[in-house]
Amino acid sequence: MALGMSVGEIAARSGVAVSALHFYESKGLIHAHRTPGNQRRYDRDVLRRLGIIRVGQELGIPLAEIATALADLPRDHTPSRADWSVIASAWGKALDRRIERLQSLREGLDSCIGCGCLSLDHCPLRNPHDRLGAEGSGPRLLLDPDDGDSP
Repeated sequence: MALGMSVGEIAARSGVAVSALHFYESKGLIHAHRTPGNQRRYDRDVLRRLGIIRVGQELGIPLAEIATALADLPRDHTPSRADWSVIASAWGKALDRRIERLQSLREGLDSCIGCGCLSLDHCPLRNPHDRLGAEGSGPRLLLDPDDGDSP
C-alpha cells in the first residue's frame, strides 16, 4: 500500500492542476515525498496548504508572501484555525495598506488624465514631490520600479 496521496488525487481533491502542483513544489510551497518507484506522494496537510495558497492568490497576495507565511509553519503540520488566523491577520493588514494606496491613486486620477508626461513636478501619481526631477528633464519612467515592474 502506497503512503500518501498521488499528484492526481491531490489535483482532483483540490481543483489545482498537476502542473501548478509541480510549480508550487518547485517553489517550496508544498512538499512531496517519493516512493521507491520515484512517484510523488503528498500528505493530506497539502490540501490545507493549497487552500491557503488559493485564497492568498485570490486576494492578490504575491506568491513570495504566501511562501513566507507557509514557511513559518512546521513542514509536517496541518495548518490549523489558529495558523490561519495569524496568516489572515497579516494579509488583512497588507490588504488595508493596498486599499488605502489604491484609494489615494483613484482620488488623484482625475488630475492626471491627458497629462502623458508622467514626470511633471506636480503629479501625485507617478512623481510625488518631484522625486524624478533630480534625474533630468522629460518623461523619466513608464512603470514604477517600486512596484516591482520594469519598463
